[in-house]
Amino acid sequence: MPLPSTPLHLLLLFLAAVSSGRLPGAASKSTLEPCASSTACPALLSYTLYAELRLAEVAVLFAADPLAILAANAIDYAVPDAASRILPAGLSLRVPVPCACSNGTRRTSPVRYVSRHGDTLASVASRVYGGLTAPEWIRESSGIINADDVVDAGTALLVPLHCACFGGVDSWNGVPAVYLTYVVAKGDTVPAIAKRYRTTATDVMSVNDLATTADVAAGDIVVLPLPACSSSFPTSTSDHGLAVANGTYAVTADRCVQCSCGPAGNLDLFCVPAPPLADAACSRMQCGNSSMVLGDFTLVMTAAGCRVTSCGYGGYANGTILTALTTTLKPQCPGPHQFPPLVAPPTSSFFETYLGPSPAPMPSQGGADPTMAPTGSPDAVAAGAPTTVRHLGELTGVFALCLVVGMMW
Repeated sequence: MPLPSTPLHLLLLFLAAVSSGRLPGAASKSTLEPCASSTACPALLSYTLYAELRLAEVAVLFAADPLAILAANAIDYAVPDAASRILPAGLSLRVPVPCACSNGTRRTSPVRYVSRHGDTLASVASRVYGGLTAPEWIRESSGIINADDVVDAGTALLVPLHCACFGGVDSWNGVPAVYLTYVVAKGDTVPAIAKRYRTTATDVMSVNDLATTADVAAGDIVVLPLPACSSSFPTSTSDHGLAVANGTYAVTADRCVQCSCGPAGNLDLFCVPAPPLADAACSRMQCGNSSMVLGDFTLVMTAAGCRVTSCGYGGYANGTILTALTTTLKPQCPGPHQFPPLVAPPTSSFFETYLGPSPAPMPSQGGADPTMAPTGSPDAVAAGAPTTVRHLGELTGVFALCLVVGMMW
């Protein structure tokens, strides 16, 4: 039996909509970047695990290298069995992806997902991929012509994911940037999101064309420019265009080279040989006409200043690690290079300190040292503002209940 459209009923609907942060019928909003070039760029996706998953399973979902995921989150992948550890549900990770151009919009090349019993296009988009795609995108890429949202178990779906490039530059301040795609969670605000990712509310509003700091709701997709170290490798190299978000790492050259950006404020890309891996067969990394290898440098103080000679990384081409010997003159000799801090692979005991807010957090299963939270992984730091917003929604609901009771009395 339909509910009567009484003033009381309409008031209830309005108050419920206000407390949820979205008016009835309003769809989630996404910041979509139009494109015309087929050139891909490095991008990041903020992904929250919907269940306990091995890192290898997360990598398969996004067709990504497990070690690249660890590096993008400043997690020490040299720890034994780091890639095979089980990650807790609710964990927030940055997933590095190449951002391409499809049908005039920036998206990743579709990744392959085999449906399971009970899957629908909507559940795959919202639950499995955390809202980073849309049912319509999956339907279009997979060539599904029927209107039924349910898919048979075992169906191979092609899933494109939201991403952004914007020229690899933060338009607000002109510094190199890697763009991270973030799905707004319940209770998020623009200032809280900005604080979590070490940017400003003004920058977030500018990039996403938001009118006010309150102009976001759960399910919206926003993109965040993260300061980054850029590269100038030749176009002939396989890692041309490499960019690394500040405070994190990237693994390149078939897992033979590790590049880092940071710590905070340092936007000079620094590459060294990666920790030895059993499955990596690496070519020579010595600079020509020198005994120096990748990452080495010498300092000589002269009357004109400090002469710095270094062996730097020049990209990866046809199985060869390119190096270059350079000499520069600086007013003062630099100190030892500082690397972004690394953390151990997360476990359930990391849950409260390592994670940001999640819709349904698991209880912590043990104590955690707050100093272990990664400086370079804002995903890992819980922001205080969303809690206040959630409390405001709860107070709104209580107020609505009291108002209704008063009217009925």
